[in-house]
Amino acid sequence: MRQSVEIKKILAEGKIGDTLSVNGWVRTKRASKNVAFINLNDGSTLHNIQVVVDVNKFDREILDQITTGAAIAAEGELVESKGAGQNVELVAGKIHLYGAADPAKYPLQPKKHSLEFLREIAHLRFRTNTFGAITRLRHAMIFAVHKFFNDRGFYNIHTPIITGSDAEGAGEMFRVSILDPKNPPLTEDGKVNFREDFFGKETNLTVSGQLEAELAALAMTKVYTFGPTFRAENSNTKRHLAEFWMIEPEVAFFDIDNNMDLAEEMLKYLVHYALEHCRDDLDFLNKRLQDEEKNLKKEERQMELIEKLNFVLENKFERITYTTAIEVLKNSKSNKKGKFHYPVKEWGMDLQSEHERYLVEKHYKKPVIITDYPRDIKAFYMKQNDDGKTVRGMDVLFPQIGEIIGGSQREEEYDRLYARIQEMGIDEKTLWWFLDTRRFGSVPHSGFGLGFERLMLFVTGMGNIRDVIPFPRTPQNAEF
Repeated sequence: MRQSVEIKKILAEGKIGDTLSVNGWVRTKRASKNVAFINLNDGSTLHNIQVVVDVNKFDREILDQITTGAAIAAEGELVESKGAGQNVELVAGKIHLYGAADPAKYPLQPKKHSLEFLREIAHLRFRTNTFGAITRLRHAMIFAVHKFFNDRGFYNIHTPIITGSDAEGAGEMFRVSILDPKNPPLTEDGKVNFREDFFGKETNLTVSGQLEAELAALAMTKVYTFGPTFRAENSNTKRHLAEFWMIEPEVAFFDIDNNMDLAEEMLKYLVHYALEHCRDDLDFLNKRLQDEEKNLKKEERQMELIEKLNFVLENKFERITYTTAIEVLKNSKSNKKGKFHYPVKEWGMDLQSEHERYLVEKHYKKPVIITDYPRDIKAFYMKQNDDGKTVRGMDVLFPQIGEIIGGSQREEEYDRLYARIQEMGIDEKTLWWFLDTRRFGSVPHSGFGLGFERLMLFVTGMGNIRDVIPFPRTPQNAEF
């Protein structure tokens, strides 16, 4: 066999009469007395290439083993296809069977499978059209994130996965320890003695790389992280994972307005990149969503995927304060008629996804950025406004997703930051290094966090976050 060519390249550039070899996995096979047609896919594209086999020229025993799921190589001549939906096909002169797939046991037979079933066989779901498309889109978005920041002079920073601090103050973290769980060393007052642990202190898996990224930004000016984060929330919902990926830029000499500009520019760049480079996969996922919702009433259907992506590109994001958002929501028909699951009654409440989506989809009809949140519902590191009530936080809201980005201008004044840490009962000894940066050459700086899987939900139109990460980690589930 000669060196193989990707199916994507063959379908785009292959010329009639070329002799070439292709590798892949069999999607379908249909055969008659004299000829067999094998649809082959190698993951490089949504589309298959059809391999035409003269069954009288090959070992029947080998051909019988080439069923759905089998891995083969085929070499032959590229000819014009007489079938619908394809321009070329490969007439096989040689076939090599790498690995058979017992049709009685192979779970991915050519029929419709539920997403719930496919999660149970996540080691094989990459082979479906849906998860092939998601995987290619996920790669494209990873590349686009790095390209976006690299082209704008940012430096990528690897922040710690194991940390002794809790950036969010939530306390829902996975502990990292080598102590004997049945018989840990104890202090005199009966508590676990973490001084005898591997790191000599209590440590956890990180919930964010933000605090460490701030340290780098206060020397390098423009940095970003793109790494795994972990939250031990016992939330078994369509929007929560215990392990997920975060993109977190931090920029020195940046205020909240600069921060909003960067967030809007980045999101529009990523959406445009997906539309420009992944159109086949997006069209497939768009059709999938249409088929899934065809029996729903018009008012129950989501915005179509391509329409939703263009919605982001075509609209300047509306920028409003939290106070304005509360007034809009409080006076809305949805609130007055009791249609919100969480009624909007007073200033100071946390906004829920239903409120965020109302602002985007019903009221402003464009993406929305909310700023100046009540300080009591936001993290300690956010810049405090002079009114003593609000902070320079910001959330970017998208249709169907709600919050897709959360960020803020950071508090650069030592006294204010120290007072807030004390007020929230955070142990200052765990953040001495963070406070130090406010002592030595502190400057205004800002940043935000974009949950990568939240972005993937938006770009793919999938309804469950477990379907946009290869191997989801959720309560009671660490399979694969």
